[in-house]
Amino acid sequence: MSTVVQHLPGQNRYIFEKDGEEVGLIDYAMRGSSIVLTHSEIDPQLRGNGLGDQMVQEVLEEIRTDTDYTIVAECPFVADWLERHPEYLELQAR
Repeated sequence: MSTVVQHLPGQNRYIFEKDGEEVGLIDYAMRGSSIVLTHSEIDPQLRGNGLGDQMVQEVLEEIRTDTDYTIVAECPFVADWLERHPEYLELQAR
């Protein structure tokens, strides 16, 4: 299984692909130097297999590596994921 995250800045969206097919997305809004993660979803037929967790981690890694943005997690799934992964909390305070 190969996965990839694609950033679509014109749509304020990250899409998550598995084996070449889009299976999830994270929408965001920009507020100053913050990227506000507003919504995430995984294809309903693929839920429960850890893809949501993998998608959030890969998107946060891309944001960490490619930007200086501060993360604001308005999406409940992303907020819960961050609580379970304190190694990413620094993205909320940079």
